[in-house]
Amino acid sequence: MIMKNQHTPIAVEGIPFILIALAITIVVTLVVYRFFPTSVAIIVAVPLVLLTIFVTMFFRNPDRVIPPDPKEVVSPADGTVLDIVRVTEDELLGGDAVRVSVFMSVWNVHVNRVPMSGRAERVVYYPGKFLVARLDKASTDNERNALVITNEEGVKILVVQIAGIVARRIVCYASEGDMLEKGRRFGLIRFGSRLDVYFPTDAVIRVTEGDTVKAGETVLGELP
Repeated sequence: MIMKNQHTPIAVEGIPFILIALAITIVVTLVVYRFFPTSVAIIVAVPLVLLTIFVTMFFRNPDRVIPPDPKEVVSPADGTVLDIVRVTEDELLGGDAVRVSVFMSVWNVHVNRVPMSGRAERVVYYPGKFLVARLDKASTDNERNALVITNEEGVKILVVQIAGIVARRIVCYASEGDMLEKGRRFGLIRFGSRLDVYFPTDAVIRVTEGDTVKAGETVLGELP
């Protein structure tokens, strides 16, 4: 079972970035204060402080209330439902599926959560481009990490972390064979992007395009 980032208010991957931003803020402010009037130091310090706050907020890792029904598949990411389409996914699912895409802006929580309890059957990394994540072809052309989860009933879903034009780092803690628990953290994408969830075609989708969703809390769909 994955334990990383399960009980930390800030994702551990963000600590170096936060410390760097804080150090730059302190050093630059002190240097400017030493050689210039206080008013100038304040003008310089304010945007640096705001940047440090932004970096800290980007890596925030809040707790969530996880729906207990095993048939309910929750969103793996905070963000907005970009589209809901029927697609063919032969490589990892072997047939048709319904894809629900969630777009994360830089303002969203970027820690990703397991959408359904089960076994990590496949974990596949694909190198690729860094196109704008809102584009439909980002699902197949961009750098991404795919995770196939099979539940106790043998139902499979696929969740794909997709890099974007700004996001250049995908992190996935899950390994093949891991037992995953719905709602637990399994990774993150730095600085905005999207996640796609592929459902069986007979699943009931509970969201619509444009909906705002929360990782681990919002039910995207219900399995048969």
